[in-house]
Amino acid sequence: MDKFLIRGGKPLKGKVVISGAKNSALPCLAATLLTDETVTLHNVPYVKDLITQRRLLEDLDATVLTPELHTQKIKAANIEIYEAPYELVKTMRASVLALGPLLARFGQAKVSLPGGCAIGTRPIDLHLKAFERLGATVSLEAGDVVARAPKGRLIGADTFFEKVSVTGTENVMMAASLAKGKTTIHNAAREPEIEDLAELLNKMGARITGAGTTKIEIQGVEDLGAAEHTIIPDRIETGTFIVAAAITGGKLEIENCQPKHLQAVIEKLRETGVEIEERGADKIFVKCGGRGLRSKDVTTEPHPLFPTDMQAQYMALMTQAEGAATVVETIFENRFMHASELVRMGADIQISGNTAIVRGITKLMGAPILASDLRASASLVLAALAAEGETLIDRVYHIDRGYETIVKKLSAIGADIERITENLK
Repeated sequence: MDKFLIRGGKPLKGKVVISGAKNSALPCLAATLLTDETVTLHNVPYVKDLITQRRLLEDLDATVLTPELHTQKIKAANIEIYEAPYELVKTMRASVLALGPLLARFGQAKVSLPGGCAIGTRPIDLHLKAFERLGATVSLEAGDVVARAPKGRLIGADTFFEKVSVTGTENVMMAASLAKGKTTIHNAAREPEIEDLAELLNKMGARITGAGTTKIEIQGVEDLGAAEHTIIPDRIETGTFIVAAAITGGKLEIENCQPKHLQAVIEKLRETGVEIEERGADKIFVKCGGRGLRSKDVTTEPHPLFPTDMQAQYMALMTQAEGAATVVETIFENRFMHASELVRMGADIQISGNTAIVRGITKLMGAPILASDLRASASLVLAALAAEGETLIDRVYHIDRGYETIVKKLSAIGADIERITENLK
């Protein structure tokens, strides 16, 4: 099992290029199941989750070609299997995004229930209720969700999400693209990844309006066709590198990013004393302000407010800020699992329910620590970069799920980090 060995205390300086957004590429790959024509996707990040999604498409008998590292050409012309098996779903919950496209195009789909998650439950009942409103029959059979459309086609309808769901919005949006009639999604998720998926679907011939707002309207069409699309930059990777510059007292130029996608993060970090200069639509310059970091409270909320996927990284930063910061997590339960590892490194963090109080400035010291999920991994890497001495991070396969060539990128800007591969005997 691979580990990261990090020797901290080195300011990060230089330039980093942001990869494509994992959370956009995943539904875009799933959307290719809606047509028998070729869909070409550019700026696809080479991360573990996308490798798993590609394997799912291939298991369904889609042809996936990679003429270049970050380009994928998918042709789902010979689909005769309508199932996402547990072996894949258990390793990546986004496999459930195959449900909507398969149900819409073939009138049937079977996807294993994802089960539990390290950062809390992510029930798909919101997806299933929405499919039922579109006329599908949904049942649970031996741990699998089995959905069937009457007469082979879904029927457009109004659907309302009781709780904002990103994957739910994406799944229903894809399914409704081939439904008969008009579908309206109320209380839809507003994330940039939703807009990116809608742009791809519209290029394929869908008729979708309102993506990026709480009300999305989809006029179903008979079929969808070929398209070419470039995945948006990863806003969470961008935010992570902003924090990396600040927590190490460094200076970074961050390229191929879209600052408009993470304004809540940028505004909050500016409040703490991080200097962030937006240089056009796709570049920013970051450095820690001369007065140091100041503690500021934060609460995670659905987009466009502060994202839950930046909470762990922000907590690491607050260990190096003067004062006390209250961090409230409203999206997922159990998303403070990184806190105990930060405490092992010397952080002063108290947890009560969905609230954490972080007191700084604390001197972080290197220690053996354990990653529990993707964003927790990122926070531990950030803390290790700021810590004195050596930190050994175990279970780094979590960070491989969503950060492309993280060791290479950090090494190029001055981090002392190496990947250690231990061969099991």
